[in-house]
Amino acid sequence: YVHERRARVLATRLAELIPARQSVLDVGCGDGLIDALLMTGRPDLDIDGVDLAVRPNARIPVVVFDGHRLPYPDRSRDLVLFCDVLHHADRPEALLCEGRRVARRRVLIKDHFAATSIDRAVLRLMDFTGNAPHGVATPYRYFSPSEWDEAWRVARLSVHRLTRELHMYPWWLDAFFGRRLHFIAALDCNHGT
Repeated sequence: YVHERRARVLATRLAELIPARQSVLDVGCGDGLIDALLMTGRPDLDIDGVDLAVRPNARIPVVVFDGHRLPYPDRSRDLVLFCDVLHHADRPEALLCEGRRVARRRVLIKDHFAATSIDRAVLRLMDFTGNAPHGVATPYRYFSPSEWDEAWRVARLSVHRLTRELHMYPWWLDAFFGRRLHFIAALDCNHGT
């Protein structure tokens, strides 16, 4: 119930931030449920994914990658999506730079803000519960808002839109697990010359 509700809410929120007729690369796409829901509401999108392994029930085309280098040329997709992926990466800043390299226009991130030790404890519980049973690495690497700002600056990404009011969970869970721990950021690529 929580997994599917979360996927529906995220697909709706992400759809609002993606311009018409975009090619999207979902990094760490998992089973592609969010992408399938996105394309149901937005058939104008062309979405494929990369992940460390291809799941047998994948709902989109998925290419295996090493977790570091995206196997795509520079600026080969309009948009690159990281949905709850960067806090699992060995080097999140480097992977974010890879996303900007591949994206022509924008990088979308759904992840967490961890401003306090309580935030970190709640996120660890959520990460362990949701990921450990599936064998997903959980290094518990959560950035504070200022650390995210620095990561975006280093990756030459500028905030187009940021929202922290996601309401992914039923109200009785959202009070504890939602709060303002989650965000979606639409970041414009600054490729320069």
